Amino acid sequence: MEFIAANDLDEALAAKAQHADAQLLAGGTDLMVEINLAHHRPTRVISLRRVEDLKDLSPGRIGAGVTWARLERNGHQGLAQAARTVGSPQIRAAGTIGGNVGMASPAGDGLPWIAAAEASIEVRSMERGARTIPWNEFFIGVKRTSLETDEIITAVVVPEDVPTAQEFAKVGARNAMVISTVSCIVMQGDDGVRVALGSVATTPMRATRAEEMINAESTISDSVLSEFARIVSREVRPITDHRSTEAYRRHASGVLARRLVERSLR
Repeated sequence: MEFIAANDLDEALAAKAQHADAQLLAGGTDLMVEINLAHHRPTRVISLRRVEDLKDLSPGRIGAGVTWARLERNGHQGLAQAARTVGSPQIRAAGTIGGNVGMASPAGDGLPWIAAAEASIEVRSMERGARTIPWNEFFIGVKRTSLETDEIITAVVVPEDVPTAQEFAKVGARNAMVISTVSCIVMQGDDGVRVALGSVATTPMRATRAEEMINAESTISDSVLSEFARIVSREVRPITDHRSTEAYRRHASGVLARRLVERSLR
C-alpha cells in the first residue's frame, strides 16, 4: 500500500488527479475498520490530516476536516447533539464530518442535519476547481455519492437562514457507541417545521408530507402530533436488516419525530 501524506489542499488535489483510485483518509474511523477486517485493501491512500484548509469552522461553512469533537463544542445545536452520539471520545477526536459525508452511509449521524439544514456539499478537483452540490443531489444511494473520481470533499456549506431551534435524537441497540437504528432531527424556523431522518431510506431523507401537514396547522395539539407521527411513519422507506425490522423503524421514526417537535416547542 502506497501512503501519500498531503501537506496542503493543492498537494491533495494533485495526488487525487494523478491517482483517481486512491482512498482518501482523514480520521480513518471507518476506513481503518474496513482494512483491519480485510473488507477493503486500497492500493494507495492519500492522507488529509495535515491539510489545514479543510479545518475551518464557521456558522456558514464546516470544513471537511472538522472533527466531531469540535462540532460537539462549537457546532450548530442539532449538529452538536448528533456529534455527542458518535462513538467514543477517541472516535470523536479523530472522525470528521467530511468522512461521514464521503461514506454516505444511511446511518451517518451528521447526514440528517445536513438534509434538514438544506446544506450543500462543496467539492474540488485540480482540473475543474470548486463546485457546490445540493445535499439531495450529492447522496444518490447506499454509500453512493455524485463525487467524481478526481474530487475531494472540502466543506459543508450551510445557508444563512438555517433555523436555530434544532433537536436531534437517535435510537439503537444500546445507549452509547451505537450505529443508529433510526435517527431524526427537527428544526423550527420562519418557514415552519423541518424533519429529516437517517437509517430509514437509502439516503438521508426529508419527511416532506409530514412537514406540509404540521405546517398547515395553526395550533399544535395532541391530535395534530399524533397525525404528524403517523405520516412520518408512513413516509419513511426502511428495510429489515441485522440491526432492526422495517416495522420497528417505522414506529420509531414517528415516535422520535413527535418527541423532537414537542421538545422544540418548549
